[in-house]
Amino acid sequence: MSDTNLTLYSLNICPFVQRAVITLLEKGVPFERVYIDLSNKPESFLAISPLGNVPVLGVRQPDGSEVAIFESVVICEYLEETQPGRKLHPADPLARARHRAWIEYASSIISGVVGIERAADEEALITNGKKLAERFARIEKQLGGGPYFDGAEFSLVDAVYAPIFRYFDVFESFRDLGVFDNLPKVSAWRKALAERPSVKDAVTADFREELIKYLEERKSHLVKTGN
Repeated sequence: MSDTNLTLYSLNICPFVQRAVITLLEKGVPFERVYIDLSNKPESFLAISPLGNVPVLGVRQPDGSEVAIFESVVICEYLEETQPGRKLHPADPLARARHRAWIEYASSIISGVVGIERAADEEALITNGKKLAERFARIEKQLGGGPYFDGAEFSLVDAVYAPIFRYFDVFESFRDLGVFDNLPKVSAWRKALAERPSVKDAVTADFREELIKYLEERKSHLVKTGN
């Protein structure tokens, strides 16, 4: 049995898992990471994940039983409320609500990322790239002097967007769709997040290879037409 009370059921390339890992690392909380093969989900995992998705955070109780928490935002909020380490949400209620709103906005960004991954032809690829550029342009207007979303302090918003930017590191090795053209603040934010130790350590060294394999298996137009 692990010495930690927290177990994160994971998939390496999943951005939702990565945001939970980043939060745990920023908090400095020990945890065990268990990787799940989503193509062959064990019954023990299905018993604690109602939708069969990752991440799931298992919280061991004093009697040895485990309470499962699913959905990445819920997991991050639970960690923020219960674990030691510096706070990743602002203390001010209005500022905190604003952060939560932009965390929710990330869902629209991720849907565009999935659109790029699954694009079957050039038209779909370009269309999704343009949609993402428009969505990131809204974030550009929210950013100040950086280096992070709300200035000098790293927050849960940063933990949520960092995995998204990591996808583009791989995408752009095939095609640069111009998503970040004319977005200097977003580009600087992306660079700052990539250099953060918790962001670097949120995935294993074979992340790139795993993501490319995922794209190839889905016959992504991005991979087929990239350089």
